Amino acid sequence: MLYWALVFLVVAIIAGALGFGGIAGTSAGIAQILFFIFLAFLVISLVAGLVKRAS
Repeated sequence: MLYWALVFLVVAIIAGALGFGGIAGTSAGIAQILFFIFLAFLVISLVAGLVKRAS
């Protein structure tokens, strides 16, 4: 999922450099959403790992 966030970020940067504002904004928004989903999964897996190790 982090891969897709980075792909959309690169697309947003390229589209922004070429002047395609709508595409750049959409791609940046998707990249931001995917990044925060990735962070949530990371936190959940870390907490699950700590709980599993403690018991």
